[in-house]
Amino acid sequence: MLKQQSGNHSESCLESTPSCLEPTQKYTGRFAPSPSGQLHFGSLVTALASYLDAKHHHGKWLVRMEDIDEPRCIAGTDTAILHALEVHGLQWDGEVMYQSKQHSRYQEVVNALLHHEQAYYCSCTRKMVKAMGGTYNGHCRDKGLTPSNGQLAIRLKLDTEWTPFTDLIMGEVCAPHQKLAGAGHRIEDLRIEKQRVEDITIKRRDQLFSYNLVVVLDDVFQGVTHVIRGCDLIDVTPLHRCVHQSLGYQPLKYGHVPVAAIAPGRKLSKQNHATPIDNTTALENTVRALHFLGFDEVKRQDFSSIDSLLSFAVSLWDRKKVVKTPEIIVPQHESTYYSVP
Repeated sequence: MLKQQSGNHSESCLESTPSCLEPTQKYTGRFAPSPSGQLHFGSLVTALASYLDAKHHHGKWLVRMEDIDEPRCIAGTDTAILHALEVHGLQWDGEVMYQSKQHSRYQEVVNALLHHEQAYYCSCTRKMVKAMGGTYNGHCRDKGLTPSNGQLAIRLKLDTEWTPFTDLIMGEVCAPHQKLAGAGHRIEDLRIEKQRVEDITIKRRDQLFSYNLVVVLDDVFQGVTHVIRGCDLIDVTPLHRCVHQSLGYQPLKYGHVPVAAIAPGRKLSKQNHATPIDNTTALENTVRALHFLGFDEVKRQDFSSIDSLLSFAVSLWDRKKVVKTPEIIVPQHESTYYSVP
């Protein structure tokens, strides 16, 4: 665990990460879309829930572009996403952070982890990990490999077990590597199995940084305290909590909302050609998103502007009222998937 001294007290932070959580820090939330596709109804639902939770608790709401996997990003999509958020009244605080501009900070952390022997080089391929049963078994942990051994990945040592956590919305839920219950099913009874966490890749063989590392580093760097996101990520939350703890940080508070899907297990996404949100019907879109989340009492005819609607929605927001199911099926017209040969 790496520490840094700050003032008269010790901070649980990497030396290259200057912004850390203070015990008295107020609520800071964030929405972190990937610019690999435009904002669609499902991502609007997540953005709206994140925004309402932050503003209801008098907190800040940040927007971060998760463009760490640059080959998958589409030029101009970030601008389109930001425009759609603005049209729907979801105005963020501060500047938008781009992960693609944070490489030097990430590399400093990776270098520090290697120096302190909290990370190591690994030559295992996906085929080899598959042969291990699908879970990496620490094969290269004590080999002492170096860059001179060829193109290698870098793994983080995780000497811990999965532990249960209480989701702000779904309750005590989710076990890693376990499929979530389908649409219409509740997931409160799922529990995390007691098993060792595998050493995860933090920098890939192709030299791209891992999402599971940078999402933790960025949340800490930006002072994020609460993350409200889709249930498609609830399975990876225990891992993010382990990474937080391994690096010496306190885990954040997480809440997950249902994802919009066109069929069981098929959430709206770029891969299934999700239809971009129509910016000319912002009021209708937002009311529909509120209904999706469980706030059926909101009526379109009661509002003449997006600002008045959001103001009412902020006061109305209650995590307990959010539908407790991982996914909700939406009409097939939300995706062009079915019209593609």
